[in-house]
Amino acid sequence: MSEQGHLAKQIATDLKAAMKARDDKVRISTLRLMQAAIKDRDIQARSEDRCCGLSDDEVREVLTKMVKQRQDSARTYEEAGRIEMAEQERAEIDVIRGYLPKQMSESEIENAVDSVIAEIGAEGLKDMGKCMGALKQNYAGRMDFSAANKLVKARLG
Repeated sequence: MSEQGHLAKQIATDLKAAMKARDDKVRISTLRLMQAAIKDRDIQARSEDRCCGLSDDEVREVLTKMVKQRQDSARTYEEAGRIEMAEQERAEIDVIRGYLPKQMSESEIENAVDSVIAEIGAEGLKDMGKCMGALKQNYAGRMDFSAANKLVKARLG
C-alpha cells in the first residue's frame, strides 16, 4: 500500500479553500461528508493492518458509493414529493462527481460490455461474474455498474 493518495489530499485542500472563501454551503458540507467517509474507510483499512492511507482508487470507490446513495435518496425523496430534498441530494452528487473520472455514456458502456463478452468468450449467465469482474477491473469509477449488469444479463441471457 502506498502513501495516502493524491485525491484524498486534494479534497482536504479544497475543503480548506472553500471554507476560507466562504463558498456555497452545499459544497462545504459535501466536502466535509466526503472527507469523513474517506476517514472512516481509512480507519477500517488501518484496522486490517494496512499502513498508509487510501489509494486514489479506494477513494474513488468511496465517492462512487456516496453518489449511488444520493441517487437512491433523491429518487426516494422525489417519489415522496419532497422535491427540495431531492435537489439537495443532486447538488451533493454534482460536488462529488467533480472528483470522479468522467462517467461513461450509455453507448460507451454497451461497447465495453460487448468487448468484455467477446474477450472472455462468455456464452451464458454462468459467465456473468467473470464479465462483471473484468468490467469493474477496467472501468472502476467511470461506469454505472448497475446499467452494465443489466446489459450483461440481457446479452448473455
